[in-house]
Amino acid sequence: MDLIDGNQVAAAIIAELKAEVASLRGRKPCIALVRVGEDPASVSYVKKKEKTAAEIGITSRVILPPVTITQEELFALLDQLNADPTVDGILVQSPLPKHIDEVAVFRRVSAAKDVDGFNTLNLGKIAQEDPTGFVACTPAGIMELLARSGVDLKGKHVVVLGRSLIVGKPVALLALQKKAGANGTVTICHSQTKDLPAITRQADVLIAAIGRAEFVTADMVKPGAVVIDVGINRVADAAKKTGYRLTGDVNFATVSPLASKITPVPGGVGPMTVAMLMKNTVKAYRLQVAA
Repeated sequence: MDLIDGNQVAAAIIAELKAEVASLRGRKPCIALVRVGEDPASVSYVKKKEKTAAEIGITSRVILPPVTITQEELFALLDQLNADPTVDGILVQSPLPKHIDEVAVFRRVSAAKDVDGFNTLNLGKIAQEDPTGFVACTPAGIMELLARSGVDLKGKHVVVLGRSLIVGKPVALLALQKKAGANGTVTICHSQTKDLPAITRQADVLIAAIGRAEFVTADMVKPGAVVIDVGINRVADAAKKTGYRLTGDVNFATVSPLASKITPVPGGVGPMTVAMLMKNTVKAYRLQVAA
């Protein structure tokens, strides 16, 4: 069993971006990070994004509207950022407060600055295999992890557990694309799938993204499969100082002896998400400067 080290791959991507940004003339790429309210996980995610941007040489502009902001006020803020030629990428940290329609916010971000890849147009560009679009960071990170670990999906049966807009649907479309590294045969499973283990056992590559702690067990995995665990779940653990431990959607202890390659949690897909966000920001800058 080979461990796919997301920290190592993310560090390599960050080093490549740092060299690329250092060679740019004029202003540096800029990302606007919009965080509404004080959700503790969001606070730490935005700090991590800010720190990684600084390491690469990307300018980050952190904007912190109050949790009481109305949807219309948030739209007005996004319209300002959309119109600002010195901002290349815009990220609105999710989750947003309950009174704000998250999908409407994702649609409000200009497709040309949507480095998170959630705008309708960018999701459509994946389906059309249009490389000018932005791919959502987690699915893009999964594809990069597979490619850099020497896993070619050509002709392989890829089973995706989960149909979310953030991971399941886009990663299935990416694995299906007619290009190097992709060309997989894809099955998407979800909560309504009948006889789930019979399908997951057919997977050459199993991508688990359902948000249920340690859901995938040994009986669901074919020996020799590549297992990508996208889940990050908090599970109560009295032995830990925090009172919890982080675990994925895969039962690592029982599945890892079967897998040919597997991502750990933490340290697998997670670090890739921020690295790909920065890669998208540099791409947005290049597209904007060339326009």
